[in-house]
Amino acid sequence: MGDIVWLASYPKSGNTWIRAFLHNFFLNARRPVNVNSLQGQICQSDGMLMWFQMLDRRPCEEWTTEDVSRMRPRVNELIANGQHGSVFCKTHNAMVMAHGFPTINLQVTSGAIYIVRNPLDVASSFADYMGITLTKAIEWMGTDDLETRSETAVNHVKLRLGSWSQHVESWTGRPNPRLHVVRYEDMLENPAKAFGEVSRFLRLKSTRQRLLRAIRNSSFDAMRRQEERHGFNERPAHQERFFRRGTAGGWREELADEQVKRICEAHGEQMKRFGYLPEGV
Repeated sequence: MGDIVWLASYPKSGNTWIRAFLHNFFLNARRPVNVNSLQGQICQSDGMLMWFQMLDRRPCEEWTTEDVSRMRPRVNELIANGQHGSVFCKTHNAMVMAHGFPTINLQVTSGAIYIVRNPLDVASSFADYMGITLTKAIEWMGTDDLETRSETAVNHVKLRLGSWSQHVESWTGRPNPRLHVVRYEDMLENPAKAFGEVSRFLRLKSTRQRLLRAIRNSSFDAMRRQEERHGFNERPAHQERFFRRGTAGGWREELADEQVKRICEAHGEQMKRFGYLPEGV
């Protein structure tokens, strides 16, 4: 029997980047690992339909939110039991109770890495990813207990996202030695330091050469070049490209003043915790 190390984040906050880094680190290849192999080899996803279909053979569109919530703890067990040791598992679920069931089964959990990103930058990327307007994305990001749909087309079950603040608070609100929190902006500004801290948290033995190679092979530019050549199997059909900008601070050109105000009013408490509140707000 194994256990799960969660790679948790609100969507469009750097989860793919962390997974790419870990794949490149463990495989230690000279060339970047194929971005279309980030699920199933070293890392699983708790939202993949196949796990839930092992428990309920009906079409996923027939599942109620209660059905999915009831299955989640058992799905976490299936993911953990498929390994003799630890397995990394991507999740975009907030760590909450949903319809009386935990979204994250702590009985099969050994640790977690949580990636947080400025919601001002998340907003436009989230809108593009979900295929909705920026106004609707900001509304969804401010909606507690928000749930998405189960869809065969995207091979994914309902997610219990909650609001951005609810998501961040649920994972990071209580200090825990088994939790490591990393800011997307720090991954950009000083990747050697940020990813070095991730590797130390995971107790990965590494030479500096191996660490830097993994960082280089999982860079935004490396992943974007792969998507341009071969596509990306996690990109929704409506999205032109998954790897859009890979920067911090783009919100200054993408958001109107009123949109900035709405986000800061809705998420000011959590933004302040991570140094995201703009000056004068």
